[in-house]
Amino acid sequence: MTFSIRTWLADRHGLPSWVNRAIDQVADRPNGVIGRLAALRYGHTPRGVSVPTSTFRTAQKRLLIAPVNYSGQAREWGKAVERSCADIAATTMAINVPGGFSFEADLVVPVPTYQNDTHWQQHQFDAVAANATHVLIEALEPPFGRAFGRDVERQTRALLDRGVSVAMMCHGTEIRLPSRHVQTTAWSLYNDPAVYTPRLEQVAQRNSRILERLRVPVFVSTPDLLIDVPTGAWCPVVVDRARWEMGGVRERSDGPVRAFHAPSISVHKGTPLIIDTLTRLQQEGVIEYREAERIPSASMPAKYAQTDIFLDQFRAGSYGVAACEAMAAGCTVVGHVTDHVRDHVLKSTGLRLPIIEADPSTIEAVLRALADDQIRRDSSSEEGRKFVAAVHDGRMSARVLSDRWLASAGAGEL
Repeated sequence: MTFSIRTWLADRHGLPSWVNRAIDQVADRPNGVIGRLAALRYGHTPRGVSVPTSTFRTAQKRLLIAPVNYSGQAREWGKAVERSCADIAATTMAINVPGGFSFEADLVVPVPTYQNDTHWQQHQFDAVAANATHVLIEALEPPFGRAFGRDVERQTRALLDRGVSVAMMCHGTEIRLPSRHVQTTAWSLYNDPAVYTPRLEQVAQRNSRILERLRVPVFVSTPDLLIDVPTGAWCPVVVDRARWEMGGVRERSDGPVRAFHAPSISVHKGTPLIIDTLTRLQQEGVIEYREAERIPSASMPAKYAQTDIFLDQFRAGSYGVAACEAMAAGCTVVGHVTDHVRDHVLKSTGLRLPIIEADPSTIEAVLRALADDQIRRDSSSEEGRKFVAAVHDGRMSARVLSDRWLASAGAGEL
């Protein structure tokens, strides 16, 4: 989740059109009078509280990844780079979003400080510009809050002017073009009026133009985004296998196969499209269905340990952190992944993606077949563990970041 005005987009469909136009104008002019007034709703750093800035350990290359840490990935990429590259020290900074999933970062900044504390914004920029050799900016969100007009392009150029090497990591909505997605993904979430707004198209187009102008290295966290960022490189998400494998211990059940679905946002994951089928299969005793939305990350290992089949997503046409965690935990993973994504994974890794294909029109048949086939479930479980170990344990991600960026520029001593 991100804290910016962009997070309102998915919840604006019931508002009058004039309200939506006003919100868009504020988003496009964050430093106009109305934009500055709107930012006041975030509050201010409490009097007497001094929020620290990023610190960097001594190393030839010093990497900052900021400012969102979606699903804890900034921290995982940083640790992966440090394990693979002896000359790099990585640190992370993220905004503390109330009601978020509480992923750890080296520096967690309160929303009021990030948005409205000009003292912190300037000091954070100065600390990074003086000490970092590399900065990986996530989701095209400005790492220094409202500094430089809250403009990620201006903030990037300011870092470049100070000799810092900058790259971008794209995560999804900020760069995925809805008009393209509906053409390439039959069950696209952007076909749903509960998801799509014209603003999503505008934001993606704007961010694409920013990338074209900046011409810095660009990475994507999921392979489907390469359609929208053809010059980018896939940097796989990373999961801590030891945490999810839990020593290889899995709880068995004598009852129906246990199917678990944990959508972060139900409409985005396609939950409304499959829930009637899942309910019917549970009533027939084919599956034991459990669903939980917005579960804290700390609670998920225990959930996976009690799961036979993990139902991932059925609208994006790709896969991400949740699917990898479930595979690492030994679950059979079912979801909708396009041929384009599967082909790219095979080409890049030499391995077939072991997520069993299903969409809203085929999920009933798929689950009935899996419920009757313990051998296939066991085989899928083993393939999933091996796939995560080979692709999503951090080694490939560190190699991509190094080969495409870190190895080529930006060294200096503190």
